[in-house]
Amino acid sequence: MTMGNNSIPALLGGPKINPDKPFRFNSAIGAEEAAAVQEVIASKELSGFIASPGEPFWGGPKVRMLQDMFCQHFGVKHAVAVNSATSGLHCAMMATGIGPGDEVITSPYSMSATSTTVLMTGAVPIFADIEADTFGLDPISVEANITPQTKAICAVNIFGHPARLTELRAIADKHGLLLIEDNSQAPDAIHQGRKTGTIGHMGIFSFNRHKTMQSGEGGIVITDHPSLFEKMALFRNHGEAVVDAMGIEDIVNTAGLNLRMTEMEAAVAIEQFKKLSRLNSERIALAKRLDFALAGIDGLISPKVVEGDQHVYYMYVMKFDEATVGMPRELFAEAMLAEGLFIRAGYLRPNYLEPLYQKKICFGSSGFPFTANPRGDALRYYKGLCPTCERLQEREIIITAIMQPPQTEEDMDLWADGAQKVIAARDQLLQRWKAA
Repeated sequence: MTMGNNSIPALLGGPKINPDKPFRFNSAIGAEEAAAVQEVIASKELSGFIASPGEPFWGGPKVRMLQDMFCQHFGVKHAVAVNSATSGLHCAMMATGIGPGDEVITSPYSMSATSTTVLMTGAVPIFADIEADTFGLDPISVEANITPQTKAICAVNIFGHPARLTELRAIADKHGLLLIEDNSQAPDAIHQGRKTGTIGHMGIFSFNRHKTMQSGEGGIVITDHPSLFEKMALFRNHGEAVVDAMGIEDIVNTAGLNLRMTEMEAAVAIEQFKKLSRLNSERIALAKRLDFALAGIDGLISPKVVEGDQHVYYMYVMKFDEATVGMPRELFAEAMLAEGLFIRAGYLRPNYLEPLYQKKICFGSSGFPFTANPRGDALRYYKGLCPTCERLQEREIIITAIMQPPQTEEDMDLWADGAQKVIAARDQLLQRWKAA
């Protein structure tokens, strides 16, 4: 570390360690995507979908090409391209056949759609706790939450690391449940030799603006099961209008929406999917460099990678040991931000602490679908429900996306230098903190 004024934290008036290079989100959009979109525009067919029986019911050529590429890459039989991963989750939940009175066990530590798409079916989410090191569903907590109303488990491969999917699939099979993988943050991650998204009965991928591969918005669901594929395809495209003409006898959950992907989105996603391996490799390399740079800093614990798994680093998530560092997590994050370094204290408050669950108000004012659950008033979402999740969110987790290209190895070293600078000045920073 440099001495003199350069060692004074920016929060206390010193010079920023990173004064002129703001964090830049990954964007690998280039000439290939532009040409692909122009091809679609020239065709004058911007969406190939029609909500009527026949070939157009299944989408346009770019949508089908994207689906075929996913099937080939992941070794699955079916894929359903949609206009967002939220739509993909909604399709997957509907395909399970769940409805009022049913339950889906899922993670409280995920973007809200993971659980709200359960509510959209008339079922309710039951939140199991997460693991302390990789932040996926804890199989022990999952099994403890299974009831006669449980119909599915929705695991989240959060931040780019797989959940304990093999164990969760075994639990699902044991109890006759479906396992859904919310794989929005972990495209091409590996769990014990298998790609995430393929271990569950359905796997959902996201292409929105800050994902590793993106098309602005968009997503896809993959599955090996023809009945699940059929239900998802019907729900994607106003299935209620075609079931009789298509000879569909099981019409449960086929009243659909317009969740269709446009040809332009598909064209961009195709080009992005071709780059996915490289985009992941770049993130992994930068994350390893940051691991190395942080190795000598006590109290900042780099992301755990389970042996036999591949982490693809949607985010770089550290655990912060306040006692070892000697300062509150929030003060550390504030000081790092003042240095011009991208950081976030915590991720999201557990889903069950949102007003939706605290008040149990969703559709209308009477409390549906919570009122349809046979637990009645015993269905509770309360502080302390998932203690590991709450502890991580409130005290331990620190997040950065600094390992996204176009950042460089030098940026990884600079981030670590900034952490050292802040920690070295903790006494001065604490004085300001206590006086505030």
